[in-house]
Amino acid sequence: MKALTAAALLAFSAVFAQADEAVKGEQVVLSCEAVYLPARSTWVREVRFTLDERRIRGVEIDGVPVYSFSVFDTVLLTALDNERIQLDTATLTWRSDFRGQATSEGRCTRQ
Repeated sequence: MKALTAAALLAFSAVFAQADEAVKGEQVVLSCEAVYLPARSTWVREVRFTLDERRIRGVEIDGVPVYSFSVFDTVLLTALDNERIQLDTATLTWRSDFRGQATSEGRCTRQ
């Protein structure tokens, strides 16, 4: 886990409307509706962030904690099983791919 820069933390706080609650160690939950190709199936993915005043402490996707993640500006990069995931908190978008076998894109909303 990497510490967030001040600019990145501000970007995450701006996206998460209730940043004061998040600073206290609260969890922020996003619901992402991802369309997977080539199957053209839609999956609703739940992403849960545990934040404090300086960094993201943990990330869970569909209730499963991810092993590691990286943050670059407003983009969170992680992987779960064979799925590589990019979550842009500025535009609230989800992108992922299964090692070139399938891809997904979708929009997220805060719960």
